[in-house]
Amino acid sequence: MREHSTDATRLQAAGEVVLLVAATAGLALGGLLHAIGAAEAARGLWAATTVLGVVPAAWWVIDAARHDRLGVDVIAVLALVGTLFVREYVAGAVITVMLASGRTLESRASERARRELRALLARAPRVVHRYVDGELTAPALDDVGPGDLLLVQPGEVVPVDGRLEGEIAVLDESALTGEPLPVEHGGGDEVRSGAVNAGGPFDLRATTSAGESTYAGIVRLVSEAEASNAPFVRLADRYAGAFLLVSLALAGAAWAISGDLVRAVAVLVVATPCPLILAAPVAIVSGLSRAARRGVVVKGGAALEQLARGEILLFDKTGTITAGRPTVTEVVTGDVTGSDAVSADDVLRLAASLDQVSPHVLAAAVVRAARARELALTLPTGVEEVPGHGVRGMVGDRRVAVGKASWVSALQSTRWVRAVRRRAERDGSLTVFVQVDGVAVGALLLDDPIRTDAARTIRQLRRDGIRRIVMVTGDREDTAQTVGAVIGVDEVLAERTPSEKVDAVRLEQRSGPTIMVGDGINDAPALALADVGVAIGARGSTASSEAADIVLTVDRLDRLGEAVVIARRARRIALESVLVGIGLSFVAMTAAALGYLPPVWGAVLQELIDVAVIVNALRALRDTTSAGRLRAEEAVLTRKFSAEHSTLRPDVARIRNVADALDRTRPAESLAMVREVHRFLVEELDPHEQAEDATLYPVLARVLGGNDPTATMSRAHVEIAHLIRRLGRVLDDIDPAGPDEDDIIEIRRLLYGLHAILQLHFAQEDEGYLSLADDVVAMPAG
Repeated sequence: MREHSTDATRLQAAGEVVLLVAATAGLALGGLLHAIGAAEAARGLWAATTVLGVVPAAWWVIDAARHDRLGVDVIAVLALVGTLFVREYVAGAVITVMLASGRTLESRASERARRELRALLARAPRVVHRYVDGELTAPALDDVGPGDLLLVQPGEVVPVDGRLEGEIAVLDESALTGEPLPVEHGGGDEVRSGAVNAGGPFDLRATTSAGESTYAGIVRLVSEAEASNAPFVRLADRYAGAFLLVSLALAGAAWAISGDLVRAVAVLVVATPCPLILAAPVAIVSGLSRAARRGVVVKGGAALEQLARGEILLFDKTGTITAGRPTVTEVVTGDVTGSDAVSADDVLRLAASLDQVSPHVLAAAVVRAARARELALTLPTGVEEVPGHGVRGMVGDRRVAVGKASWVSALQSTRWVRAVRRRAERDGSLTVFVQVDGVAVGALLLDDPIRTDAARTIRQLRRDGIRRIVMVTGDREDTAQTVGAVIGVDEVLAERTPSEKVDAVRLEQRSGPTIMVGDGINDAPALALADVGVAIGARGSTASSEAADIVLTVDRLDRLGEAVVIARRARRIALESVLVGIGLSFVAMTAAALGYLPPVWGAVLQELIDVAVIVNALRALRDTTSAGRLRAEEAVLTRKFSAEHSTLRPDVARIRNVADALDRTRPAESLAMVREVHRFLVEELDPHEQAEDATLYPVLARVLGGNDPTATMSRAHVEIAHLIRRLGRVLDDIDPAGPDEDDIIEIRRLLYGLHAILQLHFAQEDEGYLSLADDVVAMPAG
């Protein structure tokens, strides 16, 4: 049925193009025949062209009536028939060309290249591994039933719902739940289809058939949600009813008063609503073009109109508001002294060296973090993967193990380990512990960081007319609430299944037009149901991209805000063009009713009106957002400071670690660590802040506009410099015998203060300023 519908749509579009070509050829050839003196042949050709327009126009009216819509084509049909009655064939031919061009343009604007279920079905496995008499077989997916014992290989999609047989399995369930971090399951746990095996192979006891599994349920949800979407009424049709009544009344009055049918036909000719038929599609197509240039693919004019009307925004968390992949956010060194102590860089370097050969999903994040710090990695030897615990091997001459706390630190004091685990639990982070030569020396904290442009985008959307923002996610309540508070949403709906996300969209639709933004398979049903669905397509699932009406092809959330601005501007220009065109048509209709405008000249005047409204509609192509974007050389400068943030951030995090360790280390060691922090602040961080003030902030002031928009950030630089000087004076005043208790208290206070303000300051710069680095306009400097 779906393929048949697609073929019918393509056939209709092709027919409209053929009509346009034939009508244009008929009008032009008739003009040529008339010019060479073959007047009767010209009139015959124009009459045939008029008839050619009557047939499809009548069908369009009937089709609109079948869908309970009063289309603007009614006036066109009456005008075409009228020109045939009064033998004004050239006017009829002109109307046919205008109708055909309008329909073709609208078809191009609303053409939708989407096959919603294809991506879902393509992702589902067709063959699985099933044990039969102790041997592996490869039956068709539909042959799997409850009770079958299956093998799920690394990287494979779990084919059906089942129960884990064996000790442990590590699954990436982000496509189902939105949870970005891998989930560890023990023997006997229920496992849902659609999850990806992120660990070693495991056995699964099927509890459902393929048709009854979670994955198949999501496919059905997408189908049902799409089926519930009512067809969107064209912008022009909202004005057609009143325009039709007024046009018919004026034409009837002209005929009744004058007794001249030609006057009535002339009224209908100039009343042919080409501003309605052409202006709106041109403006909408222009908006589609502008959006595409900004990396936003809008699948049709209806979607752009709905985006312009959107008032309530719902969005997923993982991969939409957050980066969608684990990232090392902090390296914590253990409570280890003497020769066993290992620096934070060495903890990360040794862990990343070992993780280079690990298939675990977190291993890639650890390796990325080490390479970002430009640490030299060593290829490990004798590597052994211990399922459910971690990995161990030799890195150079050091025995290294990376994994769970209970495995890495089982044989030693775990005071600092417990502290790290408590902190991770409060923050919703994951922990990976590192053991070197039998001693737990540190831990890595991993998180799914919030996109740097998320908070700025939310604020901009509110300014642009979005009145309610809801985050609906499958992630945990505490984590979701934290993210929601940071970016500033009205409500957080956590731990929601795909069907519950659909329910959330339905509930919000009672209050106004909805926009749903997501990137995973679990978002696809909600994307399909919402008035307009927006998929983050750069790294998102193909299923969500296909189910959505709009796809952000660049991995930037702020393009959603731009798309809303473009859509609303295009819709506003379409309305302006329609209303101006109708106003000019009314003037021409009045002149025709009074006998001053015969049908042929009415058709010519209508063409001039068309040109005027189309030129106005093309204003939607203009780029009105370049004033708020960086020039190419400015973007290079911004990226430079963004890269410096990445380099400085680990040392900023170490400030708190040093403050935490002041009462756990010997005074001499404490003082040495503090002096190293002070050296970093004076020699690396402070020059960075001064350079920002001198070179970056003037650039940002131009882009942001307003009165000194970076003043508060410059004030933060002043406070940071003040705290650095205070720390230096405290260090200078310490007695040669070592710091006393008051010195330690003051140093800890300063370090905690510096850490807090630097963390906030870096986050503000990343979100408000440095996230503009990839938003570039090509224009000369000056």
